[in-house]
Amino acid sequence: MIEDPIVAEIRRYRMEHAEKYGHDLKRIWEALKEFETKSGYEVVHRKPRLLSPEVHS
Repeated sequence: MIEDPIVAEIRRYRMEHAEKYGHDLKRIWEALKEFETKSGYEVVHRKPRLLSPEVHS
């Protein structure tokens, strides 16, 4: 399989980011929430949409 350089870059960044927080999901989540708060962007939360019955048939 040919290695995609974009995928490799994203995986490398993800690993570095996880190492920065000791692979602790709680610390990663807290850092992301802090970034979200400081960014000044409006955060949109949407309710989940239910699938119509036809989809399950």
